[in-house]
Amino acid sequence: MLYETNMLDKKLVIVGGGYVGIELAKALEYIMNVTLIEPREVFVHAPAMIRALVEPSILESALMPYDKLLSRGLIIQDRVTSIEDAGVTLSGGDRLDADYIVVATGSWNGIVFKPKGSDIEAFRAAHREIHKKLQAANTVAIIGAGAVGTELAGEVAYAMPDKKVILISSQASLFPDLPPKLGVLLAKKLRSSGVTLILNARAENLQSLVRPYAGQVTLSNGQSIEADLIIPAVGSQAKTDLLQLLPGARNGSRNRIVVDSYLRPSDYPNVFAAGDVADAGDSMTIVAASRQQPWLAKTLKALAQGKKLDSLSPYSPWKKAPIFIPLGPEKGNSYLMIATFGDWVTRQMKGRDLFISKYRKILGLS
Repeated sequence: MLYETNMLDKKLVIVGGGYVGIELAKALEYIMNVTLIEPREVFVHAPAMIRALVEPSILESALMPYDKLLSRGLIIQDRVTSIEDAGVTLSGGDRLDADYIVVATGSWNGIVFKPKGSDIEAFRAAHREIHKKLQAANTVAIIGAGAVGTELAGEVAYAMPDKKVILISSQASLFPDLPPKLGVLLAKKLRSSGVTLILNARAENLQSLVRPYAGQVTLSNGQSIEADLIIPAVGSQAKTDLLQLLPGARNGSRNRIVVDSYLRPSDYPNVFAAGDVADAGDSMTIVAASRQQPWLAKTLKALAQGKKLDSLSPYSPWKKAPIFIPLGPEKGNSYLMIATFGDWVTRQMKGRDLFISKYRKILGLS
């Protein structure tokens, strides 16, 4: 499909090559002049990193090079140091002009779930190290029972059934913000797999929030747990250093930046934020990105055609977003809109493949 020359002349700079960034760049590269800026050499597919700790053979298939993502658009491997209303500045001092800027720099978690920086070899080394420690451990304590912690407990129990796995949560139940049936079924399956669940107890003396270690953890209920490997899975933190500097930017929860109804994080009218950095009413999940990216693509296309933003429909976050929680490749539970589903749906939707083939296809890989 051909578009008017003046649309192709409109410059879109996307800061961050995560889930929003890659799909938005691909959707608009033949509509606008698209530049994607990402400091890493590969796309890190986060959901697969949990299973990669117990099944390291899948790690490389989940670290996906960017070089085949775009045909017309440009990918720059660099770091943005500042953002203005009409452009960005790179680490070497070069400036890129832009009509529209989307900041989607994502989040980071523990060192084996998401890399904080751009050193992918260090990330690989961390995975090798923790896999060896998992193999050697008799007792594994996982701190935090969100999606990452719960999935990890299920993966270890499935792949290494000889381990004593303890999952510790400060909440009174699993996934308390979702219909109770989901948490009840997941808890039952974890316990049947040999996982010990300790609920409503906060870890009080963690040595690290990001790096696994051996030792003792004291809980708010008075218990003391000794483990060969303690793995913190206490939630992602948004990477909003760039957004914090923008005029009018306001902090939300978990280091996110509050956005308006058009996903704008500041006083700059042509700067948008999406994904984990945007406190828009969505959770920090790929599912949230899958809702924000199509809205952004449609909105930016309309703006490039000369339409005014206030004439367009604002963004509407999920009311109750779907969630898929595999406990290894065969079991798990999912919540989809109005109902909770079991092993078969979870296995087909996520458990067997972890969306690896989907994102390899998006990135032009076999």
